[in-house]
Amino acid sequence: MPNFREGLQDIVAASSSICYIDGDRGVLSYRGIDIHELAEKSNFEEVCYLLWFGRLPLDYELAALAAEMGKNRALPPEIIDILRMFPKDASPMDVLRTAVSALAFYDPDRESTLPEANLRKTYRLTGQVASIVAATDRIRKGLSIIPPDPQLKHAANFIQMLTGTKPDATAERALDVALILHADHEFNASTFAARVTAATLSDVHSAVVSAIGALKGPLHGGANIEVMRMLLAIGELSKVEPFVRETLASKRKISGFGHRVYHTEDPRATHLRQMSEDLCRSTGNSKWFEMSHLIEKIVKQEKKLNANVDFYSATVYYTLGIAVDLFTPIFAVSRISGWTAHIMEQLNNNRLIRPRSDYTGPTYPAPYLPMGKRKVS
Repeated sequence: MPNFREGLQDIVAASSSICYIDGDRGVLSYRGIDIHELAEKSNFEEVCYLLWFGRLPLDYELAALAAEMGKNRALPPEIIDILRMFPKDASPMDVLRTAVSALAFYDPDRESTLPEANLRKTYRLTGQVASIVAATDRIRKGLSIIPPDPQLKHAANFIQMLTGTKPDATAERALDVALILHADHEFNASTFAARVTAATLSDVHSAVVSAIGALKGPLHGGANIEVMRMLLAIGELSKVEPFVRETLASKRKISGFGHRVYHTEDPRATHLRQMSEDLCRSTGNSKWFEMSHLIEKIVKQEKKLNANVDFYSATVYYTLGIAVDLFTPIFAVSRISGWTAHIMEQLNNNRLIRPRSDYTGPTYPAPYLPMGKRKVS
């Protein structure tokens, strides 16, 4: 097959104006704006507007969007009932996937696929995904569900729904920046899955469910869980170097290093490293950052590999008091903004996504053997 590349690596599948990446230079931008500028100067609501509408908002436009997002966070009572029915030990990603699918039944625009209806679904899903994740954790812990506060920003509201306490400025800003950094990343596996589903002219909820299914995989969204489990298993700073050197000597992989796209440092890791250090020190527990920093130093020295977005996001989330198995669902709390931007872009200029395969089976025409003549080799 012409232009065949295993895993579609570096194959251009469609045009998009949403996200630009230069892996050789470590560049990530949304609508052309560098991720470093957005992480330093913006907030998640503004980034949502940028992704959905193609430009930065004016002040009244941002206020209107924030209000729209705030009022669409509440879950239908039927969804709360469904969440209470799931096993307490169910994977939060499985719960999220199923609950988002069920949300389609109760969406006021469920019968419409018009662009304005899809935009309203986008507002609702962005708020409701966060509410599902928070409610899931509260229910399994036997705690009461904290209703969303439409007056709070997205990051602050999520932490309050999750913990029952309004976060301080440091914690709120840390999560806000993490949401910005995870909001989009071109045609990654989950985004591509969403676009493939949308291209069939299926509904927005179905496309998001496809994305959640892809994000669940440890080769995509689940890597930061493995990073934190590794840190917890190591336990102490003094045990880091022996663990890393033994792991490398036995040719086992250390999660959170290397990237399919970036050949230099992942620009998102730059900010998450600093956030991890600031958060760990502000809480008086710098151990997790110090352990991570030493692991990074050894791996870079021995294997010439850079930390990716997953490596330091693990300690950021853990220091915020977030359960380890919620790390990937929180990825979805952010990436829903990018998924929906891509879904709307796909539908605006749609073409069914239907690649070919490189056939490696028996040579055509293979004979059809009668039952009595068949043998297993």
